[in-house]
Amino acid sequence: QVQLVETGGGLVQSGGSLKLSCVASGREFNDYGLAWFRQAPGKEREFVAAIDWSGVNPQYVHFATGRFFISRDSAKNTVYLRMNSLEPDDTAVYYCAADLNWGRLVGNSPTYWGQGTQVTVSS
Repeated sequence: QVQLVETGGGLVQSGGSLKLSCVASGREFNDYGLAWFRQAPGKEREFVAAIDWSGVNPQYVHFATGRFFISRDSAKNTVYLRMNSLEPDDTAVYYCAADLNWGRLVGNSPTYWGQGTQVTVSS
């Protein structure tokens, strides 16, 4: 059974930082692309960042570029999202996701999803 479990969310003041982690289990994920999405209250889920199996050339949405950094440790089946300079608009539930198909992964329709971790940024 495939599981993706996110941790690291919490409450942080505006301008602060958080590092999210997502551990994947249930299969070998070295060939999988891994991604982060988020969903704010009353809004649709949106793509944040993705990283392919090699860890080279990660992809970011415009609001994450320069502030958020995705990385992976294939030996630990773990993907991370380091978030800096957080703003109240970054408040959302953050989800990690996995898929062998890059198009599905960054197209908001990956095969596997975690349960999410809440990030709240206070002003």
